[in-house]
Amino acid sequence: MDLYIQKSGPFSAKERGATHRAPAFTAKSQVLQRALAMVASFSIILSSNPVHAGILSGFSGLESIPGPQLPQFDFLTRFNEENQKKYAEQDARFKSTTVLKELLERSKLNKQRNQQEIQDKYCIRGAEWGVGDCSTQGMTSEDRETFIATLKAKSTAK
Repeated sequence: MDLYIQKSGPFSAKERGATHRAPAFTAKSQVLQRALAMVASFSIILSSNPVHAGILSGFSGLESIPGPQLPQFDFLTRFNEENQKKYAEQDARFKSTTVLKELLERSKLNKQRNQQEIQDKYCIRGAEWGVGDCSTQGMTSEDRETFIATLKAKSTAK
């Protein structure tokens, strides 16, 4: 494909007999152009400085500077100590009440009962599907039905 320079006018350059060709990029110049682009990209990536937060970056703030020592009032410290003693006594009294002990005991029993119900439910499901610890594989159909019925009766009896 020949590339000719076209000048303005009624006739093209080819018609006028012009043989001047436009400069086409050679393979060497294309390789050089790509290499320069890669070098520029790598230099930007490798030499980029970390972003700073501004003028105060690295400054830990006013919170790190200790403030002036405030005056201590004896009546306030005594009041605070008395309140702490009252709260400790009330906590100890509450922890030793029978209501709290009963609630904690019921909570433990409910937790154990709920865990057992979940285990029974999954055991029945495993027996029906023939998988897991309660699998009924190898049983006759009559034994399988009685086993599943026993599991269901056991779980509903609780």
